[in-house]
Amino acid sequence: MAQTDTKKIFFENLSGAGKAIAVLTSGGDAQGMNAAVRAVVRMGLYVGAKVYFIREGYQGMVDGGENIKEATWESVSSMLQVGGTVIGSARCKEFRTHEGRLKAAFNLVKLGITNLCVIGGDGSLTGANLFREEWSGLLTELVEQGSLEPQSVQTYSALHIVGMVGSIDNDFCGTDMTIGTDSALHRIIEVVDAIMTTAQSHQRTFVLEVMGRHCGYLALVSALACGADWVLIPEMPPDDGWEEKMCEKLSANRAEMKRLNIIIVAEGAIDGNNKPITTDSIKDLVVKRLGFDTRVTILGHVQRGGTPSAFDRILASRMGVEAVLALLETTANTPACVVSLCGNQSVRLPLLECVQMTQEVQKAMDEKKFEEAVKLRGRSFQNNLKTYKLLAHRKPESELPHSNFNVAVLNVGAPAAGMNAAVRSAVRVGISEGHKMFAVSDGFEGFYKGQIKEIKWADVGGWTGQGGSLLGTKRTLPAKHVGKIAEQMRTHNINALLVIGGFEAILSLLELLTARGKYEEFCVPMVMVPATVSNNVPGSDLSIGADTALNAITTTCDRIKQSASGTKRRVFIIETMGGYCGYLATVAGLAAGADAAYIYEEPFDIRDLQANVEHLTEKMKTSIQRGLVLRNENCNDNYTTDFIYQLYTEEGKGVFDCRKNVLGHMQQGGAPSPFDRNFGTKISAKAMQWVSKKLLETFRQGRVFANSEDSCCLLGMRRRALIFQPVVQLKERTDFVHRIPKEQWWLKLRPLMKILAKYKTSYDVSDSGQLEHVVHSIPRDSDASVAM
Repeated sequence: MAQTDTKKIFFENLSGAGKAIAVLTSGGDAQGMNAAVRAVVRMGLYVGAKVYFIREGYQGMVDGGENIKEATWESVSSMLQVGGTVIGSARCKEFRTHEGRLKAAFNLVKLGITNLCVIGGDGSLTGANLFREEWSGLLTELVEQGSLEPQSVQTYSALHIVGMVGSIDNDFCGTDMTIGTDSALHRIIEVVDAIMTTAQSHQRTFVLEVMGRHCGYLALVSALACGADWVLIPEMPPDDGWEEKMCEKLSANRAEMKRLNIIIVAEGAIDGNNKPITTDSIKDLVVKRLGFDTRVTILGHVQRGGTPSAFDRILASRMGVEAVLALLETTANTPACVVSLCGNQSVRLPLLECVQMTQEVQKAMDEKKFEEAVKLRGRSFQNNLKTYKLLAHRKPESELPHSNFNVAVLNVGAPAAGMNAAVRSAVRVGISEGHKMFAVSDGFEGFYKGQIKEIKWADVGGWTGQGGSLLGTKRTLPAKHVGKIAEQMRTHNINALLVIGGFEAILSLLELLTARGKYEEFCVPMVMVPATVSNNVPGSDLSIGADTALNAITTTCDRIKQSASGTKRRVFIIETMGGYCGYLATVAGLAAGADAAYIYEEPFDIRDLQANVEHLTEKMKTSIQRGLVLRNENCNDNYTTDFIYQLYTEEGKGVFDCRKNVLGHMQQGGAPSPFDRNFGTKISAKAMQWVSKKLLETFRQGRVFANSEDSCCLLGMRRRALIFQPVVQLKERTDFVHRIPKEQWWLKLRPLMKILAKYKTSYDVSDSGQLEHVVHSIPRDSDASVAM
């Protein structure tokens, strides 16, 4: 992997030499905590700091001794894929006392530790902030007791704290996603998908309880991801008479030949009088009023367990590195901060502000100010709730607006998991807006052949969790058939198009845009939603389907590495999909702990290959037993997977042997991940609302006529926002020969992957998070939390 010579801000001015950083996990465990610990340790060592583990959370800090141990590079090997926290977590009553914190301060100063990285929930972070505020007083007290030398007060005058939120509940204000939430959603959705098959067999109703004593995020998002019939959460108690409405909804679904019902309940669900709503009470209600065969499933601690998802590993790794950078930049006056995620960007937020806002949510709920509580949860939560209501509850025909507009939805390009969720969302939002929705089978090939039919609300029931494309999708572009497609548009009176697909979709819209000069039928609003496992669509940082593919690669890499457990040293060469786009190889490499990832965007030669082999050989001799090398399928015409495999085999003789795997189409298959289901659902709903707005704007003299650039757009996620961008403007940002954007945000993750694999490289800190205030952390005019 070639060393980059581009201008970067190096670490010379952010040296960790002479500094000591301690990392601890506290409170409830969450999947991904180990990835965060690993990143803190390796980044800390990389910048020259000493790094310590504090085992068993604050209890270990109070007890000291063997609980605070210096970490090495090797001590965090093979922990990336492990759930929970390998350094342990415990709730510590003693740390809540002054005497306990005095002991903790003594144990830290003894080892010269003045930088703490705390991974936990709001309670753990509040405790850390109090400890920081008391620090100088504690040291003075220790000097007076004779436990410390007087100069220690000057030498260790300030305690610096950076927090990372590890909580499956996603109940911390200021961050879009906390470490562990995505993995917990994976566990819930795996169970719901399994339950659906047995429920359908027996025409049963299932009531599922998920975690969330004070926060309904898991319940709400899992309900959105599986298309649940009803959801109950503490932030938004149901209105009076909800029992009757719920039973009517369940009964109506059965009348439409739906063979199952799913009700999801947060463990802290309450009614309008703050009385608990239990799963058993709901079961009794359904049995009594409807006579449906009903079962209760309480998921419990299953949600905390298992291996972390790709999203959580990447999030935790990015946050861990950001936490070390934040500690290196702190001064005596810098407030304790939380490293957070806003949209697709790292931010730093004052810890105290985040904790105060989190506590305000509970206060609002206690005072029955539920709408205020939902607002305080943030835009992500509000958006999820709004989208769920829009898609789950159909208005009566009499209440629907009648627009007289016909909107066609189609899939274009290769299939991607999450496409069906996007189609379902578009259809239901379109019907709610009063449009008549048409489904086009097999992309533009089906379009010109007339494979177009009206699609109703009930037709897309159960689509959310289905992989592939139920509409059918083809790579056929419209240019050769524009005349026939225009004829079909005219025949079915299509007033707008929503295209869900990958690079072919953007090419298709550009061709239809060109055809407007000849065929007025294409002078209608057209919008594209990106959906491709390759994540190579210009104008969007993320595409529907990429997260599912990442999880497939990461899980497979875990299994492949495990296959060598207990045998001699072995290196695996893995080929991933992506065309010329190295997103999957790079990000999966970060999630799976790869030693190298070869991609087209970062040219490499035989010297780089040789350097990588030598680097891996050295690591194999001293520490690791298994190596992982990823190669994007089109990274180089000559350095093929076979060539790299043979090179590593030859050069590694006597140290390690090699195996190779081409993952192929398994990366496109499988049920969509919770991330892709929700991303597809929310981005498609927003696209459909844009279509409705454009139809009203362009309706003149009894017909729709739209021929401006901004009437043909791509809806994409850019850093912190969802943005509509005219496809014409994306042409200059696109490499059409290699079908990739000219600029790709994830390339900034490559140095991070190399650092965590023990390479010496430059790391660009110009894009690292800056300290912001919670109220200003999310742009007002955009949905920063589009994905989850």
